[in-house]
Amino acid sequence: MLSYHQFGKDFGIFSQFGDENVFSHVAGIAGGVLMTKVISLTLLIATIGSGMGSQLGAARLLYGMGRSNAIPKKFFGAIHPKTRIPANNVMFVGVIALIGAFLVSYDNGAQLLNFGALIAFMGVNLAALTHYYIRGNDRTIGHLIPPVLGFLICGFIWIHLSNLALVAGSIWMAAGIAFGAWKTKGFRGDLVNFDLPPDE
Repeated sequence: MLSYHQFGKDFGIFSQFGDENVFSHVAGIAGGVLMTKVISLTLLIATIGSGMGSQLGAARLLYGMGRSNAIPKKFFGAIHPKTRIPANNVMFVGVIALIGAFLVSYDNGAQLLNFGALIAFMGVNLAALTHYYIRGNDRTIGHLIPPVLGFLICGFIWIHLSNLALVAGSIWMAAGIAFGAWKTKGFRGDLVNFDLPPDE
């Protein structure tokens, strides 16, 4: 049975349409012009919804960081007086996404995203291992094997990301660590104040 990528290579689809557009083209081969239009419209709507959700989620995250003074509060912690949304952050994330759309390919963007996501997943597995097996009183093999396997699998995928993702992600992570060190005067203070702010 032909794999998705092998099918694309055999029929020259990748060279004509690129990896991102093969799905619509194959749907057209299977179901004709109508199927191509339906799939393309569905993907367009899904992309818009996913993009809006991601943009608003990122804006909300930046607002939380700004409100806690982890990043400049005056800009990132501001709320629009009429809409009551962090408008500065929505615009900021939108501009970054727009620039990235012109400069970064889909594949490179996904790999850059996975750099941080996989580190987070490894951290979750280490936290589970520490909480349930290393520090836990009721230690079982079920508390040991899943987090270790999860960490190793995520680590294996992480080290096989592209060189661009590893280099750019490492630079970004180093910049974040340096900012944290500066913000906390050498990690001697709290980076974020989690106290609830007064009602605005």
